[in-house]
Amino acid sequence: MRCGGSATDTSASLTGWHADPVELLAFPDVASALGLSVTKVHQQVRDGLLVAVKNEDGIRCIPADFLQDGTVVKHLPAVIRLLRDARFPDDEIVDWLYRPDESLPGTPIEALRGDRGSEIKRRAQAAGY
Repeated sequence: MRCGGSATDTSASLTGWHADPVELLAFPDVASALGLSVTKVHQQVRDGLLVAVKNEDGIRCIPADFLQDGTVVKHLPAVIRLLRDARFPDDEIVDWLYRPDESLPGTPIEALRGDRGSEIKRRAQAAGY
C-alpha cells in the first residue's frame, strides 16, 4: 500500500515544482522492503539514516526512491547528515534531493541511485555554505 492509499501519492507542498510525482511509502511498507520492524524504521528516521515527509493527508512517509535492492540507497544517510548539519529541515532535504540539476544531469537522488555518491556528497556539503 502506498502512503495514503493511492498508487502515486504526491505532496504538492513539497514537490509542486517537480514535474513527476514522488512515490511515497508508509513506514510499514518501508519496514517490509528493508526486512525491519516498523520501530526500526522510526529509529532510522530519528538517527538521520532516512528522511520522512508528510503527505497531503499529514501522514509521515518516505520516498520510495530512497530504497534500492532491499536497502537504503548507498550514501543517502551521509547526504542527509550533511544537509541536516547545514540546518535543512526534512522537507527541504527531500526537495534538494529531487531538484533537477542540468550539471548532473537529473536529480541528486537519481545520481545516488546510480552510484555517484561522492559528487552528491560534495554538493550537499557545499549547499550549506
